[in-house]
Amino acid sequence: MSDGQPIASPSVARILMTEEAVYGLILVSGMIVVSGSIVGTSINALVTVVVTVIVFYLAHVYAGVLARLAMTDGHAGLRASIGASARHFAGMLVAAVPPLVILLLGTTEVIDDTTSIWTALIVDTVILGVLGWIAVARWSTHWIPRLLSAVVTAGFGAVLVALKAVIHH
Repeated sequence: MSDGQPIASPSVARILMTEEAVYGLILVSGMIVVSGSIVGTSINALVTVVVTVIVFYLAHVYAGVLARLAMTDGHAGLRASIGASARHFAGMLVAAVPPLVILLLGTTEVIDDTTSIWTALIVDTVILGVLGWIAVARWSTHWIPRLLSAVVTAGFGAVLVALKAVIHH
């Protein structure tokens, strides 16, 4: 840690501090809940999350390309529009990595399915809270707004954890 901020390459930090990363984590949590309620295995959750995140990422990139081309009357160029849109929405993919690694541990039986699924959900919630804290820490030195932001952001994940608990029992 340096100055209260986690050490990360600037590009990864920039990618994670986007609405796309927050959205990606919430999407992953929702898909874990849904996939776990159907079959309850980490392989099912892993496949469901991977396919869903890729489809949502590609849909966002496609929509971004269309919007950019429309806003510039096509002058932005297709290749440049694809690159800009792909970079803009990269947070969805990067944010999905930690829970996917945890689900992969469940599929390889390093940890059991139930532990894998619950750990992925909890890790998502913790990451959401950390992102909320860091986002406000960039513009406020006061701990109360930082804490409120962390709680609200983590709350999105916590709602899905609670939903998983209700569906599971």
